[in-house]
This record gives sequence, structure tokens and C-alpha cells, in this order.
Amino acid sequence: MKVIKAILAGFAGAAALNILHETVRQFDKNAPRIDLVGEEALSRSLNSLDVDTPKGDSLYLATLAGDIISNGIYYSAIGFSGDKNLYLKGAIAGITAGFGAVELTGKLGLNDRPVTKTDKTKVLTVAWYLIGGLVTAAVLDRFKKA
Repeated sequence: MKVIKAILAGFAGAAALNILHETVRQFDKNAPRIDLVGEEALSRSLNSLDVDTPKGDSLYLATLAGDIISNGIYYSAIGFSGDKNLYLKGAIAGITAGFGAVELTGKLGLNDRPVTKTDKTKVLTVAWYLIGGLVTAAVLDRFKKA
């Protein structure tokens, strides 16, 4: 049961991250565009395998699904590390993922402009991932109390 709860909590955090990202980017031109980084990464990966890359909405939806799955798995790890200090673990996981998105994107050969355009963009990128980690911790804490 602990595994299922960790996975559910991780996916709740990933969903929160993506809902926040998708909502704010509609209204703020300096919001992080993590979706664009994901689309580039997916396209390059598929091209390297000689697989046709989806276009338009199909690429967007495939990227969104991949993002939710990968972040859900990542955040799930918070639930596998015991019940103590959940919020600290969630914060550390979120901040680490956010700084990774800002600092590693360019080093991985991807266009980092969507997450580094302005200082505000960088801060929001880290904040979105932090919120995902904290939502995961909150769900795990709720499961623990139930």
C-alpha cells in the first residue's frame, strides 16, 4: 500500500506542477516554458531513433504525458524515504529539480531560453518544481494521517 500511496502522491505533485505551468504561461510572457524544452527533448530523442516525430498538438500532448509520468515517478521517491520530514524532503526534491531544469537544460544541448529568459523565469521555474514537491509531501502527509 505504501508504494501505491507514494505513486499517487508523486503524480499529484506532477499534476500540480503542470496545471500551474500551463495556467500561468497563458497569462505571463515571462513564465517558464518547460513545455518547449520537453518538446525539443522528445523530438531530438525520437529523431535519434529514426522515429517520426509527432507535430503540433500531438507533440504537445506526448510531451505533457511524458512530463507528468517522469515528474510523477521523480516525486514518488519522496514517499519511499520514510514518513519523517516529508515537507523538507518535498522541498529539497522540488528545488533540486527546478535548479536542474534551469542549469542542466543548456548543458544537455537543449535550448535553455524557455527556462532562463529572465531572472523571473528562472525563479518561477524553480518555484513550480518546489510547489510540485510540496504538493507531493502534503498528499503523503494526508495519507499518513488517514
